[in-house]
Parts: sequence; C-alpha cells; structure tokens
Amino acid sequence: MTTALDSPSRPNTDIKRVAILFSGGPAPAANAVIGGAAICFARAGVEVYGMLNGYTHLVDYKEGDVLKEGEAYVRLDKCTAEGLRTRQGICIGTARANPGKHLKTPADLEDAEKLAPMETVYQALCSLGIDALVSIGGDDTLTTAAKFKLFMDRKPADAKRIKVVHLPKTIDNDYEGIPFTFGYFTAVELLAKQVRNLLADSEAAGAGFVCQLMGRAAAWLAYGASIAGEASAVVGLEDIDESWKTTEVTIDPETGKEVLDADGKPVMRTIVDMSHVVNHLVDLVIAREKEGKKAFVAIISEGVAEFLPQEEIKKCISMDEYQSLKPDTFGHFPVSQLKYSSRLGRLMAEEYKRRTGKSRKFNGLQFGYEVRCNQPTAYDVIVGSQIGVGCYRALCEDGKNGVMISVNSGSDPMGLTFPAFEDLINMSKLRAYQRPIKVGSDMHKLARYLEAWK
Repeated sequence: MTTALDSPSRPNTDIKRVAILFSGGPAPAANAVIGGAAICFARAGVEVYGMLNGYTHLVDYKEGDVLKEGEAYVRLDKCTAEGLRTRQGICIGTARANPGKHLKTPADLEDAEKLAPMETVYQALCSLGIDALVSIGGDDTLTTAAKFKLFMDRKPADAKRIKVVHLPKTIDNDYEGIPFTFGYFTAVELLAKQVRNLLADSEAAGAGFVCQLMGRAAAWLAYGASIAGEASAVVGLEDIDESWKTTEVTIDPETGKEVLDADGKPVMRTIVDMSHVVNHLVDLVIAREKEGKKAFVAIISEGVAEFLPQEEIKKCISMDEYQSLKPDTFGHFPVSQLKYSSRLGRLMAEEYKRRTGKSRKFNGLQFGYEVRCNQPTAYDVIVGSQIGVGCYRALCEDGKNGVMISVNSGSDPMGLTFPAFEDLINMSKLRAYQRPIKVGSDMHKLARYLEAWK
C-alpha cells in the first residue's frame, strides 16, 4: 500500500554515470540546482561527476589522456550534495569555453573541422564512462547542448550514445520555455535594496541617479529592480522606438578605420538618438517635482549601450578603454564595458537646466557582478532545487533526451515541464530564441502605472 509519505521508487535506468557542468556567468541558487540533481542521482545509485569549470577540461582533452579527479572533475555523492542548497557560489566552478561556437548553421554539422571540438568533448566524456550530460547555463549553453544532441544524432548506430538535458540559468530571465529562471528574484532583491538606498540618498542630498543594469537583449532585471525598488523610471532596449534609430559606419576604435565585411563593404551598425531617452527621463524628473517628489533614480538596461553612436561611446569611457574595444561582425561592442550612465546623467543635467533654468546633478552608476552570487532567497532555492531534481526525473524516470527542464506557473506552481530543444532553438541559425519583455504586456505596463504620469 502506497502513501503520500513514501519515498520515490528507484527507477530501472541504463544511466549509470552522469556528468554535470555549469557554464557562463554565476547566478544565485546555482548550488541548489547542482545539489538537487546530485542528491537524487546519488540516492538512485547513479554516479555523479561534477565537471570543474564548465567545458574547459573537456575541450582540452587529448586522446589517451586521463582526466584527473580533483583537477577536471569531482564526485558528488549523498554526503557532498547535502547542505549545498543554500550555499553561495558554484561548487563546481564555471567558465565560458564553448565547443559549439563554430557551428552556426545546420550545414556546419557536416563539417568535420567545425565538429572537432564536439568530438573532443564526446571522447572526453566517453573516457569517463559518462552516460548522460547535464548542462546548466544561459542561452549560449542551451544552444551548445542542442548542438551536442544534433551531433550525437549523427553518430553511427553502433557508437555510444550520451543523453543530454539542459537546465536554464540566467539572472537576465531572457529564456523561452520558463517564466522565471532561478536566481532572478534574488538578484532583483539585492538590486531593489540598492535602488531604495539611492532614493534615500537622492532625497537627502538632492542629486539624482542613473543606474546601468545587466540585460543585453531583455530588460527583465531592470524592470524587476525598478518595480521592487520603487525606482523613478526604467528604460529597456525593448522601449526604444524604431523611429529613434538610424545607422552609421562602424569604425575600429584601435585603428580609426572603417570595419569591412567579407565583401569589402563597410559594416553598418544601428544606433539610437539618445536625445529621446534623455527627454523622456527629464520629463519624468519634472513630473515628479510637480508631485512634490525630489528623489529620482532611473534604471537603464545595458542593452541600450549597444546602440550608442561611437562619438557618444568616446565620451563614456577613457581613450585607452575605447581603443581596446573590439566590434563583432555586426558592429556591436561589448555592452558591459560601455559605462554610459554617467554620460547619460550629464546629458540629463544639460536638458533639465535648458528647460527649467535650474542646475541639478544626476550621478551615473553601474550595477552587475555584486548580484550574481548573492545569498539565494527561499523562492530561488525552491525553484533551483526543483529544476535540479527535474533533470534526474527527466533522465532516469522518463528516459528523456534533448530537453530543457522548466518549472512553469499554473495550477501547479512548481510543476515540471520538459520543452524539447527544437522548440527553444532557431534550428536554421542554431541559436536559442531570446525573450525580451513584451511591450504592452502587464509586466511592462506595471512600471508605467507606478512611474510619475507625464
């Protein structure tokens, strides 16, 4: 007779050894994910290898090598997994090594040279007797997991098959297939506290603040911090109207010469006329003053910086920093290095004085790394644990392969779902779909209702 208190039954699975790796930037509750997964696998009699520093040791593998315990991996058993759930950091480390970076189209999957890093990872995992790979990371890592699945599908019928599942991680929360990723609300909580501190400072001293937050393609973090922290304004890349955009020729900061594409034509980059953003923020400053509110803190997502004109970029950072910037093939610069909030604050001060005849200072700040390993909230520990346990259930109980582990909201708030890679990946480009905040959605509108009404 079964009861509600019965332990899970141990499944009959052909998975005897699993590898877990974490790739990309840290996120709060990372250890809850790893611990939740490891403790279930271990209790079911499945050996768990925690690969140290992402794909680093796997991509460096040479045929005949012996990957050393303590150097390339650690074993996670019932004892070592106990107590991980609330621990800060990442117990197996992380790195950005990416064996799938040369695979950009389906045709590349037929190119032995471009597939070589994937083959190396496969051989390294085989050398350890790994039956399944659990990857934890952002959209790049999801894409790599999907590419590994496609690579495995093309292996000869008699070759060893390694299953792969992916666990979504990003405090940017820009993932298709899951409402909120683990660590998002923890990051928002710390950022909101910083915003509240700045509001008190602004009220006391009179100066306003412009804060640049992480979020290249999606402003979830900016909107969350703004709403929870009672910021005065929030602007994400999603809010930039198409009429505010134009183009310019990309100039190499180091050489001062035009950047040319493969056909020898200048690379054109999309830019934004930032006067529209400045005017919007000053509108809100004046609207708040009419309401009798002196404090002002604006939150801007870093993705906006990608579209700054290069003449504006020069005014945001030192010449040494500017000359070290490297544009990608689309003319984009690394947004985390573009500290533009101080420049935006100066432009706001100029526009405010032009309109009112009064002087007011707006200080620029950049938030980011301090939130990535913050002590996780209970909510994120629960979400992370469920995602970790979910990868065990997907692999060992359901025999799934090529899926992401998701916790979806609904009648069962912590209910597990397992969307397939092909539903999350643009297969023609081998890229994960991004999920910006939808303009006009209720989350987006919430910020507008709470800001001063112009």
